[in-house]
Amino acid sequence: MIIITGAAGFVGSCLASRLNRDGYVDLVLVDDFSKEIKKRNWENLQYSELVDRNEFFEWAKGKGNQIQFVFHIGARTDTTEFNVDILNQLNFEYSKNIWNLCVAEGIPMVYASSAATYGMGEFGFSDDYQHIKDLKPLNPYGQSKLDFDLWALAQEKTPFFWAGLKFFNVYGPNEYHKGRMASVILHAMGQISANKQLNLFKSHNPEYKDGEQKRDFVYVMDVLNVLLFLMNHRKDSGIYNLGSGTANTFKLLAESVFAALNIEPVINFIDTPLDIRDKYQYYTCADMNKLKSIGYDIPFTSLEDGIKNYVQEYLLTNSIY
Repeated sequence: MIIITGAAGFVGSCLASRLNRDGYVDLVLVDDFSKEIKKRNWENLQYSELVDRNEFFEWAKGKGNQIQFVFHIGARTDTTEFNVDILNQLNFEYSKNIWNLCVAEGIPMVYASSAATYGMGEFGFSDDYQHIKDLKPLNPYGQSKLDFDLWALAQEKTPFFWAGLKFFNVYGPNEYHKGRMASVILHAMGQISANKQLNLFKSHNPEYKDGEQKRDFVYVMDVLNVLLFLMNHRKDSGIYNLGSGTANTFKLLAESVFAALNIEPVINFIDTPLDIRDKYQYYTCADMNKLKSIGYDIPFTSLEDGIKNYVQEYLLTNSIY
């Protein structure tokens, strides 16, 4: 069986669906399944069992020899969450317990880290560990992810294979429930559908023109390709970036959403709110050489093609993957 934590969420439910499509049906889905807004993410999946996240470790006792792989995708992902106790419990301590289970039972695992660990990018976006202890995340969420990365790297006892993946700006189907934490593409779709125009933040940095702020946006379908590659690869343990390896402008993102809808672009630039202006990232880009060095060679989807597929195949029809 394959364990997926966070299975009712965005990436976790897409992963379960992809595994189903590839013939894997002995899945144990772990999450808080009480939230009605997430139900359609998982209700049509093929799986062996649903397990509440608070009951998982009790459930897992005596089943270690039945578990082939663990995808630990579940976390509190709200970057505006400032309750450190909640983040410590869900993102740090829970991850430590997953790790220790995999060590004790000889189970390979992949867990979700985050590009939020890089903070403002003062030390670049390389996953080579050179500056990992110097990183300064901009919020408690990013700090909780960095804390676990550092803890994992310090362990003498490890799963025989493990990988932490620093997700950059992931977008795609099954993120409808995420509210303000959903991708810019989903928010853009809502604005354009309602008003036939889109607001973007102005640049308050003289090095960047309005709309020329850049992010590494990665389509969830590419994320799934990497997850399945690592499940089958099972060597070269470590922490890896998971972005597209390309920084694209918000202007291109906006124009791509308009193009997918066949609507003439109308883009307005508004002031970045003062409360986030001093922590606003003007550039992120994943260095993907480390993942490529272990044999990953599937091309990443361009932003234009990813948005076209997402908008036309999922958002316009309100579909899930």
